[in-house]
Amino acid sequence: MSQTDSFLPENRLLLNAVSEGIYGFDLKGNAVFINPAAERMTGWSADELLGRKIHDFHHHSHADGSPYPHQECPIYQTLKDGKPREIDSEVFWRKDGSYFPVHYSSTPVWQDGKLKGVVAIFRDISLQKQTELSLRQALEQVQALSEQLASENSWLQAELEDKTGHQQISGNSSAIQQLLKQLRLVANTDSTVLIQGENGTGKELVARQLHRLSARRDKPMISVNCAAFSASLLESELFGHEKGAFTGASQRRKGRFELADKGTLFLDEVAELSLEAQSKLLRVIQEQEFERVGGSDSIKVDIRLIAATHHDLQKRVEQGLFRMDLYYRLNVFPLRVPALRERREDIPELVQQMLKSLSQKLGKPLAGVDGDSLQQLLHYSWPGNVRELQNLLEREAILTHSPIISLAPLTQSSSGPRPGQTLAEVEAAHIQATLQACQWRISGPMGAAAALGLPPSTLRSRMQKLKIRRP
Repeated sequence: MSQTDSFLPENRLLLNAVSEGIYGFDLKGNAVFINPAAERMTGWSADELLGRKIHDFHHHSHADGSPYPHQECPIYQTLKDGKPREIDSEVFWRKDGSYFPVHYSSTPVWQDGKLKGVVAIFRDISLQKQTELSLRQALEQVQALSEQLASENSWLQAELEDKTGHQQISGNSSAIQQLLKQLRLVANTDSTVLIQGENGTGKELVARQLHRLSARRDKPMISVNCAAFSASLLESELFGHEKGAFTGASQRRKGRFELADKGTLFLDEVAELSLEAQSKLLRVIQEQEFERVGGSDSIKVDIRLIAATHHDLQKRVEQGLFRMDLYYRLNVFPLRVPALRERREDIPELVQQMLKSLSQKLGKPLAGVDGDSLQQLLHYSWPGNVRELQNLLEREAILTHSPIISLAPLTQSSSGPRPGQTLAEVEAAHIQATLQACQWRISGPMGAAAALGLPPSTLRSRMQKLKIRRP
């Protein structure tokens, strides 16, 4: 096929007029026709390309710069087998060294039943590709925002459902005033805070007060109870997962670290983390970045970390249960929340605040407790601390028909600590006493889990660990 015998004058006028680029090839792959549109798009003139292999000029490489042998080119494959092809995922290179995405077709030319050559028609689809990219980016942003809103709404609902009782640190005792002073000193920094104290003292309340007083107050505070998840699930909860990362991962999900970006992350019961999880947490604290489970992209975050535990972390380090380097990372500014027995003078104020909140919650008038009941409250040892006081008052408020609550005698022997008892023994005694008071009911509003302020799964785990069984 030659330039003169393949394109009649009337055909040449038509081909020169179209806006698509057109190349004609003979059976050797040499150019026999190039229309003006092709010259404009590529910068290569017809005189430079006619009689030569155009592939070496405009199709020699892929977009990433890797070589593109002409044997693999669809146009040359059509020259071999006479089959038409249509491609929209490649690029053509201009004379100035730049490239543009193209949509092109290679159509065989037959004459008297014999293949004579190929005609390639192409167009620049840069605008189309850019539009597609913009749409994809917009959709990804919409998906990300939708995912973030859904996740934040989910956590918000969980947080609202989990929060009961008073939401302020109350009391005029010297122990509480010292705690509030320390809170004000550290709140406006980004320093990591380790809150220590017995179960039920209000460590999460302290964490929320820290967040409210900080410069991050307008951003979310995300909480995670490290004791509430198995080791296999905790990593997904903290760091999120990609779709298909494990069985049941039907969609991508952000973890607590990602949700807390620009805000505060509160890790409650941090001592319950496995050593493997501790190692991963340490890396995130150091680098402020992580990967979702099943993902490979690093995600950077800006968080203020607050951790809490009722354990003696230094002792757990000595026992090999907690990493020393993580302990020092968390123990930047330690805060100790006093037990209720160390601040008995705050009990009357706490009782009034709790009853005011319960009055609104239960829709019944609650004015206070009688004198004998208040004396009992003041002299009780409170192994369950403020949480135990709150749960006791709520149970009595439900049962009472009077604005003034009168309590039954409180026994110290069932749950009060004795000299020489270990913390585990005190905890076991308190849990067992609560279970007996609730007729060994674990779940539900009148169950032991609610009375202790624990998820039922956590209570069952503690019972198993402490070998507590129903007689």
